Amino acid sequence: MQATPSVLLTHTPETPKGRASWRSNHNGSLKMCVAMFHRNRFLFLLAIVALLAVLSLSLQFLHLIPMTRPKEDGMVAKSRKRILVNLYTAPPKLDPIYEAYQYCNMPNKTDRGLEGHAPSDYKLLSVHVMIRHGDRYPLYAIPKTKPPPIDCILIPTRKPSHRLLETFIKNRNIITACKLDGPLNNIALLPSHTVCEMGELTQIGVVQHLLNGEHLHNTYIKKHKLLPDNWSTKHVYVESTGKSRTLQSGLALLYSLLPKLDWGKIHIRYQWSTIFCSNSCDCPMRNHYLEEEQRRQYNMRVKNSLLEQTYIDMAKIVGIPTRRLRAANPIDSLLCHFCHNISFPCTEYGCINLNHFKVIKAHQLEGEQDRQRKTLYYKYALLATHPILNQTVTRMQQIAQGKKDEIFALYSAHDVTVAPLLSALGIPDASFPRFGARIIFEMWQNGQVKRQHFIRILYNGIDVTFQTSFCSGHKAHSKQLLCPFENFLSFVRKDMFAIFNSTNYYDACHRRVF
Repeated sequence: MQATPSVLLTHTPETPKGRASWRSNHNGSLKMCVAMFHRNRFLFLLAIVALLAVLSLSLQFLHLIPMTRPKEDGMVAKSRKRILVNLYTAPPKLDPIYEAYQYCNMPNKTDRGLEGHAPSDYKLLSVHVMIRHGDRYPLYAIPKTKPPPIDCILIPTRKPSHRLLETFIKNRNIITACKLDGPLNNIALLPSHTVCEMGELTQIGVVQHLLNGEHLHNTYIKKHKLLPDNWSTKHVYVESTGKSRTLQSGLALLYSLLPKLDWGKIHIRYQWSTIFCSNSCDCPMRNHYLEEEQRRQYNMRVKNSLLEQTYIDMAKIVGIPTRRLRAANPIDSLLCHFCHNISFPCTEYGCINLNHFKVIKAHQLEGEQDRQRKTLYYKYALLATHPILNQTVTRMQQIAQGKKDEIFALYSAHDVTVAPLLSALGIPDASFPRFGARIIFEMWQNGQVKRQHFIRILYNGIDVTFQTSFCSGHKAHSKQLLCPFENFLSFVRKDMFAIFNSTNYYDACHRRVF
């Protein structure tokens, strides 16, 4: 008996009538299968969507997915963020590679800041700027390795560059018209070696401060008319340490800050101390706290077994004792390789690699965090920076009383100058001073009440005024938009000595506390 045609048949009937019947039944079965497939696929996708929705709600309930907490007034609450952190690029926790890029501070034409921002009826009276020098060649060399192949000749056509770099180079002879104190006269005004010397400023470093100066020019000179058109030497105060990288960084900033600059009006004073303590450097307790801080750093290092193993591995590659490698401070040279995109050193025994770099850099970051939790460095910072802060507040007092001298001040300094200043001001989340870093003190006057004066403090363009120890509580309890100058004055003259149970700088420096 002939079987009924169905989709299970593997052969079609031979008669025409049978073939037609088979095709009709076969097509109907196919349509039924296709309909069942689409319906089942829809149900399957619906089940997947439901499962994902349940999973998402569960994760939110368990706080595994962060949720934005609304304020009581219905507005979305703003999250607190670290200074300099870019919410679109910054990792959720300290990352040694990201922080290293931040430290390099590669020139960016779009880098701007909040300098010069205040209510329209306020007048800017004075500005005090402290900078860290720009990108430099390493201060230390890793033994038995080739130094980074970088030249320190300024070439306008080489990137990174700046629109003012060419004229800055051409005017090197004109720059000699500025008055330099003592040892500064023996320093080259521009970097110029085909093979960089140790610690020499690079073209990147020059461009960093041409950009800084250009930004400050647009803000303070063009917008706020800080300096009169007929300004003279008495209106500008400049000070630099005796290193070529600080003098040259200061010159680059001044060149773009004051276009068509008459260098004969500039007097650059020599500062022998890297903490700018001038004639107030005798402070035994400052040295004591610094020694204790260095001891803390040593103890932290010897406890880090991963760091020690990394030094051992690197020493084997270089072919020297571990102690000698550690003493060479290899991170200084490796950072130069990293910032200039140059391969890490290699020998016949292998190559130093990115993992070695990450371990050392991560230890640095952990050390900075631990330092912030301890008071040793904070106490050192208070005593180290009081002289420069006292000089700043004294100058501001005189300007508030109507004096027009030194309304713009520039200090060209080092990381060991800027870092303790940030700590002393009570800004715990400030990142370690990058190449070309700037910290700025602005003094403002209320346009309606002439006797009211205010201060703004900015770090790399970020307003950190209300993160300082003396202004942190002001904003929450006052309708004033800026921090009163009296807060800053009281901090420098009295409050910063309270932690030492003292009332003045001399007593805090000489009273031994245990």
